[in-house]
Formats: sequence, structure tokens, C-alpha cells
Amino acid sequence: QVQLVESGGGLVQPGGSLRLSCTASGSIRSINTMGWYRQAPGKQRELVATITTGGGTNYKDSVKGRFTISSDNAKNTKYLQMNSLEPEDTAVYYCYVRFWTGFGFLEGNWGQGTQVTVSS
Repeated sequence: QVQLVESGGGLVQPGGSLRLSCTASGSIRSINTMGWYRQAPGKQRELVATITTGGGTNYKDSVKGRFTISSDNAKNTKYLQMNSLEPEDTAVYYCYVRFWTGFGFLEGNWGQGTQVTVSS
């Protein structure tokens, strides 16, 4: 199993920046992919950005060029740097991890979520 602890988030004005952090613990070597999803009120949870253990990244189209996902492997931590934030980015952001089980299957786990509010 892999457990996640998130930090960051808060209230920021349009055009501002925030950085989210997600630290993993447990079976670190079993991790396949980590990233962030978000869920706005009344909407489905959607992928924001992911990064594989090989460093491959994937972004939601609307955040490309504004958000950057990165790794600090020494700290088992992923970061989501969010620049040029827009009111449409307002949501609860959830860290996500996909990892291999001892039986050769992929499972997922979620962080506790952190609120990001973009408003003037």
C-alpha cells in the first residue's frame, strides 16, 4: 500500500500562483504513476496532471503551459506548480497514486484533498 499526504492550496487572485505537494509513504518502490485530479462543485473529478516513475508527464489541455508537475525523489514528493491561475481552476485538488500490488495488479489511492480557490 501507498499512503499520501497533501499540502498547499488556498485562496489566490486570478493570475496568481500556488504550489501543491504530495508526499508518499509505504511501498514507494511499487509506485507506477502519481498526479493530481480536481473536482469542482457539481462537476465530475477530472485529471489535471500525472507523472510516471520514468518521468513521462500528461496534462489536461486547459492547464498546459500553466501547470507543471515535478518530482523530488529523495523526499518521495511530487509537486504541482500552478501559475496564471484562473477562476475556472477553483476546485478541490486530490493527489492520486497508482501502484503495483504484490499480486501483479495495479491499484490506486487518493490523498485527502486540498481546496484551491481563485477569486478576486
